[in-house]
Amino acid sequence: MKPAAFSLPTLALALCAALAPLPSLAQQQAAPVPMQHVAWSKNANIYEVNIRQYTKEGTFNAFAAHLPRLRKMGVDVLWLMPVQPIGVKNRKGTLGSYYAVRDYTAVNPEFGTMDDFKRLVKQAQGMGMRVIVDWVANHTAFDHPWTVQHKDWYLKDAKGEIFPVTYTEGAEPEYWTDVTGLDWKQPGLWKGMTDAMAFWVRETGIDGFRADVAAKVPTAFWEQTRVELEKIKPVFMLAEAWQPELHNKAFDMTYGWDTVTIFKDIAKGKADAKALRTLLEKPPLAYPDHAYRMRFTSNHDENSWHGSDKEHYGPAFKAMAVLAATLPGMPLIYGGQEAGLDKRIEFFEKDPIEWKGYPLAPFYTGLLKLKHDNRALWNGQYGGPAQVLETGNDKVFAFRREKDGNRVRVTVNLSGATQQYSVPGGGAKRSLGAWEYVIDAPVK
Repeated sequence: MKPAAFSLPTLALALCAALAPLPSLAQQQAAPVPMQHVAWSKNANIYEVNIRQYTKEGTFNAFAAHLPRLRKMGVDVLWLMPVQPIGVKNRKGTLGSYYAVRDYTAVNPEFGTMDDFKRLVKQAQGMGMRVIVDWVANHTAFDHPWTVQHKDWYLKDAKGEIFPVTYTEGAEPEYWTDVTGLDWKQPGLWKGMTDAMAFWVRETGIDGFRADVAAKVPTAFWEQTRVELEKIKPVFMLAEAWQPELHNKAFDMTYGWDTVTIFKDIAKGKADAKALRTLLEKPPLAYPDHAYRMRFTSNHDENSWHGSDKEHYGPAFKAMAVLAATLPGMPLIYGGQEAGLDKRIEFFEKDPIEWKGYPLAPFYTGLLKLKHDNRALWNGQYGGPAQVLETGNDKVFAFRREKDGNRVRVTVNLSGATQQYSVPGGGAKRSLGAWEYVIDAPVK
């Protein structure tokens, strides 16, 4: 499967302007104010880092050696999975879960020291990248000091004891036996958690947070805490959640689970272009124009618990990665994907990524440059919406995005066989090989 070359559009962009009546004063007052995201996020991408598995050493210092190649690839935002010490009590596996935090204001000694972490942040920022860290506000490890110092901050069973986090809303109950839930009805917890988050922004200079199971924590907490954090510096906030209201004041970006589900279904022949068209033209939820949605083919949860890229996508992988990079939203690369990550990484044990010479680095470099260079592909209100194009073939998906005179058209064969298609204004029918794609964009 060969990647298609980036080429000039076949038709010049025709510009037009129309005068519209000005909104009334009442309408102006009622209109919601779009969130103004930090300037560096407008055309940014995000890259997830699993420090434990990134190198054989599994340390901040060992990961730092990769920063120059990541910057060369075009990476903008580094999302580090939790870096704090991991609980020992009720630990899962040998090394435990990163999401069983034992101390909110320290670093996992397996990764290095706080000075090592600060040096990593400074080095990344010095290269033009930003750093956000994973934050687990819904629960802690059973041996977190708060379980003794502030037991009133925790949920308790009928006996008045803390207990494992339990979810019964799904088809099957989930018992997170290594963590215990926090009680967000307790005012003291709000201040304690805000202070802990402020510590990282103030003392280490990080640029924001990825909030684990963000919807399990009151939205009002995130809104209040963002205000406090931005008294220190502007921050970028990513929620592991989908709820539109999180975009009002709290978060810049939420998870695009809607597209990753369709990507996997397409790769397995369970869906085609109709599914993507329906999602874009008749979305089940209304998000504000300023909302960033994170687009991805994998992340730590997808990889460890559901399947590797090879399992999910097989030969369709590049086609789905192109869609994730060009549809409205911010593209995520899961650390190791540029090496053709073809295994499920162990979650509770040491299981280093096999780098294999970074064979997909040129592929990602091209996609990230495409986004940087084309306003049409920028994030939220800074980019253009996707206009689905008719191709005459449900196995071929095409769309166009435009912004400020910049136009990008993307056409992808969503099948494992050669397909014929046509696009409006594109002339005669064309062919695309199995899972092949064409990106028409201005050459820079």
